[in-house]
Amino acid sequence: MSVQRSVAGMTNWKDKRVIVVGAARQGISLGRYLASHGAYVVMNDQKPAGQLEGVRESFNDLDEQVASRIEWFFGGHPLTLLEGANLVCPSAGVPLDLPLIQEAKKRGIPLSNDSQIFLENCPCLTIGITGSAGKTTTTTMVGKIAQTAINSGGAGPYHRVWVGGNIGAPLLSNLDRMHAEDLAVMELSSFQLELMTKSVEIACILNITPNHLDRHMTMEAYLAAKRRILEFQTDQDIAVLGRDDPGVWSLLRKVHGRRHSFGKDKPPEGMKGAFIKDEWLCLWDNREAQLVVRLSEIRLRGWHNVENTLAACAICQAAGLPPAYMRKAIVRFTGVPHRLEWINSWRGADWYNDSIATAPERVIAAIHAFESPNEVIRPIILLSGGRDKNLPWYELAELIHNRVDHLILFGEAAGKIASVVGNANSGKRPYSIDICAGLEQAVKVASSVVEQGDIVLLSPGGTSFDEFRDFEERGEAFKRWVFNLSCM
Repeated sequence: MSVQRSVAGMTNWKDKRVIVVGAARQGISLGRYLASHGAYVVMNDQKPAGQLEGVRESFNDLDEQVASRIEWFFGGHPLTLLEGANLVCPSAGVPLDLPLIQEAKKRGIPLSNDSQIFLENCPCLTIGITGSAGKTTTTTMVGKIAQTAINSGGAGPYHRVWVGGNIGAPLLSNLDRMHAEDLAVMELSSFQLELMTKSVEIACILNITPNHLDRHMTMEAYLAAKRRILEFQTDQDIAVLGRDDPGVWSLLRKVHGRRHSFGKDKPPEGMKGAFIKDEWLCLWDNREAQLVVRLSEIRLRGWHNVENTLAACAICQAAGLPPAYMRKAIVRFTGVPHRLEWINSWRGADWYNDSIATAPERVIAAIHAFESPNEVIRPIILLSGGRDKNLPWYELAELIHNRVDHLILFGEAAGKIASVVGNANSGKRPYSIDICAGLEQAVKVASSVVEQGDIVLLSPGGTSFDEFRDFEERGEAFKRWVFNLSCM
């Protein structure tokens, strides 16, 4: 193992009063954990109680003594909640300019979140992965590689791998089951990082492109949130940085511990990492190149997924996982749900779900993923929209004019995107532009213009919150409506 875990003592939560703001997945996990460890917890959400019956029911399995430590306050965030509070924990989706949060800071009440509390108490080695794009794919791939090594008896000291954070089940919900010989792999968003003052032993930043500017307002603030994953590491930890991304590579001087990297070319002298040589993904160990997998064997579409695979291998190298198990996992890995996920073939067209693409940069990557030199270039029907994050759409608009045959826009951002793309011109792409109130109508419009050989691509570029709970619910709805087309 490359890094040793420094185990923090378990925080004494007995009789502490903690306000959990945001009763979604992360908030529920945190509330359950704290109440089970002796804290008095106030579960608070702006939604009215009638919309959160399912949240209360998710606590029904707790024993009576634990359940008695939980209070509920729905329908707003009154400042009176702060009376006697020892800690306030906003969930990732809760803006930090919320008056309740600002007042807590004025009163000197500490802020934390589920990821911070997990790291303060985790007994095993932790890996954290952040970036503007590719976090979910890379995190999942690292987990698959570690699990493959464990199943094959080649994972060294690791007995079990846990994957979560910003994806899947919050790791805090499994903390009491973890042991020192385990490995925890976390996806970390900028929303989580902007509060955190403790980091992981192996930290990776994939890339930095404009994202979440509706929350962070400026690129400087967004970058500051991302680099916190490095600022709280120690000189015994490892940072894995993308060499081909100028924003990420500029953070090299912020690294306190050992430096690993990934990119097209071999790492700089004295640095381990992943690179490409003669159509092979390779690892450099400061002595020689180790062949891991041919690029042609990577089953994920697009150059961005080659970069994600490079990152996953560099991370696993830092964690001491052998290259043989990297290859074994990579050649089997077909991706994650809602990321360029093939759904169905209908009317001779292939329908893809890329609901996780919540920034224009990700839509650009998705379109380019269908431009392999070994494939015929196929017409694209693009479904984009959702809620805008105050991001630039001009580069995507240019690509739409070059590559998209039919553009179908939906949701709150539809008008903004349409104004940037401009009107459809006869004989030029896009040949048609439709604006729909919601995604279901967009699917129906796509079904009316689709032809054999087309690619129908849901790649929104905006968040789902104007119509759905999250990108997963949006993706599942899209899949359901596409499958329903077969019944028409």
